[in-house]
Amino acid sequence: MKEIILKPLILILFVNIWLLGCDKSENELNPSIEVQDFVWKGLNAYYLYQEDIDDLSDRRFSSNQQLESYLSGFDSPESIFNSLRKNSDSRSLLIENYEISDSPLPLRSSFTTGMEFGIFKDQNVLDTIIGYVSHILPSSQASTNNISRGDFFYGVINEETDTIFLREDNYRTLLIDYPQDTLKLLMAYYDGDSLANNNIRVDLVKKNYQYPPVLLKKVFNLGVKNVGYLLYNNDFSDNYIADVNSSMLEFKNQSVNELIIDLRFSIGSHSDARTMSEIASMITGQFTDEILFKESWNIKSQTWFELNQPDSLVTKFPTKLQDNSTINSLNLTDVYVILNGDSFSGSSATELLINSLKPYINVHVLGNKTRGDNLGAINLYDSPDYDAFNINLNHMYSVRPVALTFFNKEDETYNSGINPTVSLCPSEDPLNLGELGEVSDPLLGDVLQYITTGDSGLNFICNPFELEMIYNSINSQRIIDQGTFIKQDLPNLGQ
Repeated sequence: MKEIILKPLILILFVNIWLLGCDKSENELNPSIEVQDFVWKGLNAYYLYQEDIDDLSDRRFSSNQQLESYLSGFDSPESIFNSLRKNSDSRSLLIENYEISDSPLPLRSSFTTGMEFGIFKDQNVLDTIIGYVSHILPSSQASTNNISRGDFFYGVINEETDTIFLREDNYRTLLIDYPQDTLKLLMAYYDGDSLANNNIRVDLVKKNYQYPPVLLKKVFNLGVKNVGYLLYNNDFSDNYIADVNSSMLEFKNQSVNELIIDLRFSIGSHSDARTMSEIASMITGQFTDEILFKESWNIKSQTWFELNQPDSLVTKFPTKLQDNSTINSLNLTDVYVILNGDSFSGSSATELLINSLKPYINVHVLGNKTRGDNLGAINLYDSPDYDAFNINLNHMYSVRPVALTFFNKEDETYNSGINPTVSLCPSEDPLNLGELGEVSDPLLGDVLQYITTGDSGLNFICNPFELEMIYNSINSQRIIDQGTFIKQDLPNLGQ
């Protein structure tokens, strides 16, 4: 966490200049509007779009009395928050019951069989759909069964031992929301033209499962290129950063000099800027003390930071994780990031990583264009310095506003998205999945071919049977991206 040491005299002068009469008076604030007061002052201080909202202007009120009169016009914290939020801003949040904990987020887990799958329509039989196995989670119940990536299924056996064929109106009930613990799948052969029962039944049992961060890792020797392959399976929260660091040590010990990060099964979200800076140092390591990315806040905050703590506006390549363990660095010049999947464009944290590394090494984006989310958010509490100390205990509201945008060392940003170096098929072909981690996997095979030849104009045959995909279990698990989180001590600019 970047330390910002307050300079009381400078701060008082700054607030007097900016907040003309908006400091709290010695009189007690009307209790009925104390949350509205906190919301307004927090957004006035740190909301990225503060200067675009007339009612957040420092010149809007000339006295506390005028401000309190304005606040009294709102019957709830939600009403004032919504009135002050920019129409195009879908990221900022008002949280009614915040939780403060130094503990990490819970590890990702679920009650599952361990089979990830997709559903597509059988184009030859009306109202019939076919399921396929996209992959099996390691050490899950499904991993002990006779089922694997690329297998097909057409129906289930219900609790009354009836055969139920998959239809568009029943597949969710049969495959996703079924109440029993055991899923009895009826398997089939499918060649893109005809579906045939193969007389195999696979019984899958739901169990509690904790998802590993890394689904698969391997090294490919391509002559002078020793390519590490990391199939990532989770979010990029601090929960899993030690696992990623351990994987990098394994790659380092195997003399890896180029790296593939495959995000086709990642779920996004739960990412902070510090975590991405640590991953950037794992990939590189030769740029210690160099600027990785910069922050740009609203005019009020930016001015204070530039005058008092300019170093707080930049993040440099770290050499240690937050637990003070050493980062295992590969010193690479080329990294390949796979963003494959229907409508999957990675996450805001992925974009931050890619954009920040671009001035230093060759970052090859393979698959989809990214969304263009260069925003950073912060948590504000009703306390003297908006942090978790001396919080007002009269309510449990907090505010998580968009507060900044990110730029790389060369002042480049990515609000319009990042175009892929190589466009891949938007989704995997169920009839040609191959084996994960092997050249037979068409997606990985194409990427390895690009690494070997440098040819970005690869000829792909995508969905040759024009299958209509209607469900993918990975997409259903992806978390709505809430932006990249910044954890930073803040000066009191709004009270």
